Amino acid sequence: MTITEIFEKFQTVKVAILGDIMLDTYCWGNVERISPEAPVPIVAVNKEEYRIGGAGNVALNLRALGAEAFIFSVVGEDIEAERLMQLMDEKEIHTENILRITRRPTTNKTRVMARNQQIMRLDSESCEDIATEQEALLLKKLSDFIVREKPQLLILEDYNKGVLTETLIASALKIAKENDVIITVDPKKKNFFSYKNADIFKPNLKEVAEALHIHVDLINKANLSKVHQSLHERLEHRFSLITLSEKGIFFQETNNTPTILPAKIRNIADVSGAGDTVIAVLSLVYIITKNILIAAEMANIAGGLVCEQVGTAAIDKELLFAECTSLLKI
Repeated sequence: MTITEIFEKFQTVKVAILGDIMLDTYCWGNVERISPEAPVPIVAVNKEEYRIGGAGNVALNLRALGAEAFIFSVVGEDIEAERLMQLMDEKEIHTENILRITRRPTTNKTRVMARNQQIMRLDSESCEDIATEQEALLLKKLSDFIVREKPQLLILEDYNKGVLTETLIASALKIAKENDVIITVDPKKKNFFSYKNADIFKPNLKEVAEALHIHVDLINKANLSKVHQSLHERLEHRFSLITLSEKGIFFQETNNTPTILPAKIRNIADVSGAGDTVIAVLSLVYIITKNILIAAEMANIAGGLVCEQVGTAAIDKELLFAECTSLLKI
């Protein structure tokens, strides 16, 4: 299958994304003096910008490539929810399966930016697990959707903000497996080992090391293969794909050869949201090709491209196509 054929098939894929969505707020300004009240910079804000974050950014990347994206998550009853829902509606992300919860704030990460650098970040959020009745309602929405719409892919995007409870994870995996839906996972610490029998498990190296209580002294195929085996003993998943920051991507299927793809040299501006782009591109390409090498190569390229932009941003489809056509021999 050629790069052109892969890109043409993006629009045929229907994806359910279950996880934590959030609003990313950027306050852009200038620093010209230090506060007389405390030794901190005074930022004269001249622009505020709102972007889609968390699992919403995964959906945004999927839409940027042409796939159909359906979000299953929760927001509060606040202005941040209104802004976030409007942004997703503008990008034609399906939001009808998002629950509104009274007395729970919509997760909002406010970044104060000056000279394209982050001065500080303010987080407004609740990290408590959603209530049992909200778990049940989200699960019913997901189950009905899978039976009715028959998506090819379920992405579980965990930011430890309380949507992906242990119960909801197990039930969602069970429903997807029963309906032959491919499952990819971007985990976080709290429920790291709850994602059993997924098709692709995609943590970063820091998350893996913390979960397994290990330290990877040397990044090579032999050491990372041992990490994969340790994960597989607990999760019984098919593929491990571990992002290695500036060192690239590692992946392995149990009993097959481990692979490390080096990162392409980039002018890194900001790593925010790069993992969202990687899981979106990886999952989408794998669904189309069933080839983990091609999926990992394209995800590696995509992750590098979005790091050249400041703040969370979706992948540019035309730029990704040009890079993949230039760098990949398929």
